[in-house]
Amino acid sequence: MNTKSPSKGAVAALVAAFLGWLFDGFEMGLFPLIGKPALQDLLPGATPIVQGQWFTVIIAVFLVGAATGGVLFGWLGDKMGRVKAMTLAIFTYAIFTGLCAFVTQAWQFAGLRFVASLGMGGEWSLGVALVNEIWAGRNRAWIAGMIGAASNIGFLLTGILSLYLNASLEAVGHALGSIGLGQESTDFLLHNRAWRFLAVSGALPALINFFILVFVPESHKWEAEKKSGGTSHWATLDLGGVVLACVAAMGIIYIWSPMVTINVWLAGLLTLVGLVIALWGYLHPIQQYMSRALASGSLLATERSTNQKNLLLGAGLAAVALLGTWGSAQQAAKWSSGLAPEGTVIPVIEYVVIATAFGAILASMVAPFIADRLGRRVTYTLLCVVSLAIALVFFQTSHPFTGDTIPSGFMLKAFLLGGLTASFYGFFPLYFPELFPTSVRATGQGFCFNFGRLIAAIGALQLGSLTKLFARDGVPIMQSEANAYSVLSCVYVIGMVLIWISPETKGKELH
Repeated sequence: MNTKSPSKGAVAALVAAFLGWLFDGFEMGLFPLIGKPALQDLLPGATPIVQGQWFTVIIAVFLVGAATGGVLFGWLGDKMGRVKAMTLAIFTYAIFTGLCAFVTQAWQFAGLRFVASLGMGGEWSLGVALVNEIWAGRNRAWIAGMIGAASNIGFLLTGILSLYLNASLEAVGHALGSIGLGQESTDFLLHNRAWRFLAVSGALPALINFFILVFVPESHKWEAEKKSGGTSHWATLDLGGVVLACVAAMGIIYIWSPMVTINVWLAGLLTLVGLVIALWGYLHPIQQYMSRALASGSLLATERSTNQKNLLLGAGLAAVALLGTWGSAQQAAKWSSGLAPEGTVIPVIEYVVIATAFGAILASMVAPFIADRLGRRVTYTLLCVVSLAIALVFFQTSHPFTGDTIPSGFMLKAFLLGGLTASFYGFFPLYFPELFPTSVRATGQGFCFNFGRLIAAIGALQLGSLTKLFARDGVPIMQSEANAYSVLSCVYVIGMVLIWISPETKGKELH
């Protein structure tokens, strides 16, 4: 480990990226909190089942946008620099999240969440690339832990803010009135658990950009790559593939949405076709880059082959973790609200979000140190085993509450569910940068992590069908949902196999 003290620029880069990831987590944590009350207002005549379908569709649209943004902003980061692209990504997700407060239709909500998610997907890959390159040679496990913890701290903040708001709505209303906001506007923002006010708060991260533009230096590794001419191999025309991939992915979402009734086998076939097109399109910019670099002699054929293999393996590893998260842990808060007695005033959703976030913060900080000790393969396998176990325990052993308080045993399970399933997000910032060279690092890891989100979106869209399948024998809706979440959690078994054909990079330096 390099013991030389970091420069002010390196510290500023870490602080900026940390804040970017923190608010990225804040934005992601907003929808599980505000989605249910928002859809109650936006779909007043719809049944809870239809509102639940829209909830799943908006999550899926978010994941598709993040997949697209990961490649788009990763491409920008490799072509024009990490810092400029990161400021644009943060601005995108902040502003469009804030605009969600003013929607009047569910489809408007979905559209704005899509644009916001473009920035969220891009910010992750850009921040990871920037910090790993500037801090290369120092304790990267510590850096990876900071990355994983930051987004989960943001997720925690959403729960705390929502809990405070709903306990102090009158005081918040007076505060808004004291700054000149009219009563009608105040009521508009604070209606139904203040979901619109929480959405407006999502615009605050845009302020980070002033700090980034003034204090954060560009990656010296990227600057060296630019000086050598490597960045010239990126071409704007290649982004047509990303657009095509996005259209194909949105087509998949449409097929499985409540707006369409289609034979399940035909839907499955169209989904497979759409997934192949999306895979080709998202890979297109980086494949074209490597073809040009190979023709110029700046990239060897063996390096191209290695990069191509790592792109697919990385995407598979991320898909397992993300599908596990969005198919179980991200459903926990909404599902848990149904365990409380009817008419209860217990803020179950907020408490579950807070418990899972605390677990996620701790586990994501510890995971990269375990990976440095045990190696990448053993660690990922271990994370899959414990994540599967806690998901099954949480959804199959949690029962309706009998009193006016949440059982401590249930909160412990929520803490463990959030922690163990989120531990991957401390692991990936350590592992993914090791899979790619500087020339394609932002785009490569952006593709891996965010294409995994597309797979997670497709999986999450099956929750409704799985729930209906389990409900056919008269099983209560809560148990049917628990069974559906449990089945999707079995995806971790695939990860236990996939990691053993992936590279072991323990002890290797970034190149």
